[in-house]
Amino acid sequence: MSLLVIGLSHRTAPVRLLEQTALTEELAVKLLGDVAGSEFVSEAVAVATCNRLEIYAEVSKFHGALATVSELLAQYTGVSRDVLNRHFYVHYDDRAAWHLFTVACGLDSMVVGEPQILGQLRSALAVGQQVGTAGPVVNELVQQALRVGKRAHSETALDKAGQSLVTAALDLAVPAAEAAPARAVVVGAGSMSALAATTIARRYPRTALTIVNRSPERAERLAAAVDGTAAGFAELPAALAEADLVVSCTGATELVLTADQFAAARSGSRQPVTLADLASGESSLRPVTLVDLAMPRDLDPAIGDLPGVRLLVDLERIAEAQKAAADTPDSPGRDSLAEVTRIVDAEVEAYRKLRTASSVAPTVTALRCMAAEVVAAELERFHGRTSGLDARTRGEVEHTVRRVVDKLLHTPTVRVKQLASAPGGASYADALRELFELDPKAAAVVSAAAAIDGQQAAAHDGLSLDGASLAANLAKLDGEASA
Repeated sequence: MSLLVIGLSHRTAPVRLLEQTALTEELAVKLLGDVAGSEFVSEAVAVATCNRLEIYAEVSKFHGALATVSELLAQYTGVSRDVLNRHFYVHYDDRAAWHLFTVACGLDSMVVGEPQILGQLRSALAVGQQVGTAGPVVNELVQQALRVGKRAHSETALDKAGQSLVTAALDLAVPAAEAAPARAVVVGAGSMSALAATTIARRYPRTALTIVNRSPERAERLAAAVDGTAAGFAELPAALAEADLVVSCTGATELVLTADQFAAARSGSRQPVTLADLASGESSLRPVTLVDLAMPRDLDPAIGDLPGVRLLVDLERIAEAQKAAADTPDSPGRDSLAEVTRIVDAEVEAYRKLRTASSVAPTVTALRCMAAEVVAAELERFHGRTSGLDARTRGEVEHTVRRVVDKLLHTPTVRVKQLASAPGGASYADALRELFELDPKAAAVVSAAAAIDGQQAAAHDGLSLDGASLAANLAKLDGEASA
């Protein structure tokens, strides 16, 4: 059994494609069930955020699992497999662990170093545990990734260099040189909206803040936490008409506001108003800046062309700004990122050793069980021939025999676990199985580890494929299947 990750993110796919692949919570759970129930997958979790859609799985066959999971992703997202294959990335075994640890540290995020990914990984694991798809292997993998992420934030200056998606968006929407907005509206009351509301309240303490949500109760709870005002969706037009800053991040699968709806709200009318209708009254409109953090997007991009709209900041604009900042030679946090990378590399090596050593356990257990059976049989034969011995003497003999066997097995079983962590080390367990004729089923995991190990000359050399390579591999598989 081995680790496999297949997915796409802001690094490999345009925002418009990420919007198309965004799944509702219900669909994500169904996808997870089908993935874990497929022939070559035993465990799985799905990480679905505004930046990525990834499946982490424990698989028995690389190509079989890859073909199945990619087909299911195409089926559930409604995007053709050919299109997805051009943007997918695939990591296998050590590289899969390396990728997840990197993600947990925020190094693969749109805003490098952002800590929100840790909460998203916890949620992904919780869902997998609830539906029964996260078994011991995937559970330990994600748990260790969370520990690595915490190390990165606590042992380096990553937090000083990193931002949240919200702070990056606000830096674009309201530059430091500009005055704070007098009135701000946050649409939605989920985790990202809560972060947006608390960030606005902290940055601009004098800004009047309104929380708008379909569920009034959730809006009221968030509003109370930030000393703001709660409103239902029926009151959204009135709130928009007076706002200087609007941040929207809901879980809606369709647009929350079209250009016509926004224009009508800004004009104070409930009837559709066109851009031409508003053009003559542009000077009377309060300038407004909008931030759309939703995936798929909440706000119609055409809103950015309406009179009075100074700027529409969305994930695409944030990604462009972050890339430009990262390409700057003196960008802050470069030293911190190097430190985090070293932590990730060390943790991947530790995980690889732990995983390989664990795979040897069935062989060691089988050897000790076999030895215990031999000792028991020989002692029974001995007792049958020496019925005149007293109980104390029998006990001494039993104790001595068991101690001799334990001492003989101690060094080889300890050493085989130590040697297993080195490249090619699983072959020592194979030798034990062969020499002592151990149960093949007990050592099946070791054989799988040895096969994989033979393909990897050193740690961190697990397989990785980009979109082009993946498309070629899957096309070859499809050809073989139809032949």
